[in-house]
Amino acid sequence: MWWTAISSKTKLRVGRLVKAHGLKGAIKLELYTDSPDQRFQPGQILELQVPETSEWFGKTITVLELRFYNQSPVLFLEGIDDRSKAETLIKAILLIETETDILPEEPEAWYDHQLVGLKALVGAESVGTVIRVDHMPVQDLLAIETANGEVLVPFVKQIVPEVDIKSGQLVLTPPEGLFEVNQEAGTKDEN
Repeated sequence: MWWTAISSKTKLRVGRLVKAHGLKGAIKLELYTDSPDQRFQPGQILELQVPETSEWFGKTITVLELRFYNQSPVLFLEGIDDRSKAETLIKAILLIETETDILPEEPEAWYDHQLVGLKALVGAESVGTVIRVDHMPVQDLLAIETANGEVLVPFVKQIVPEVDIKSGQLVLTPPEGLFEVNQEAGTKDEN
């Protein structure tokens, strides 16, 4: 296995280390969280998702400080005090453990792992299951696995008006043709 497995039930991806910054061990960070001050507090222990061949495989790191330079997040870590050590962590995904039943503080916000597995309904009809959430620059997309393949649905209130984590489903009001085009493609493939 090239990457360590992630349990989407207990761990959240909060960032990725992208490149060394300066000579004193700082590392530029790509954020996967809307709460960087909370997730990267001094003393926060982060798990690493790295290749099994990495010297960091199976290890954790501890946050010293999160700073912003020209609005770009830069992370300082315990024991990483020069550029060469920082470069050994480049491309590492940062994970934190969390309770699976806790929702984000904002209303109508969910963690990806809480959406994956939900049944997608159009009216009373089940059209598929959420298999992942794609975070795109303009908007997030829900990948719905249907009987005829994958459909990407914009995760906006007009198209996904209701998400019910407890009942394990979400309601879709897709634009006309979104799922029908997919059904036609599946029919053509069968002929």
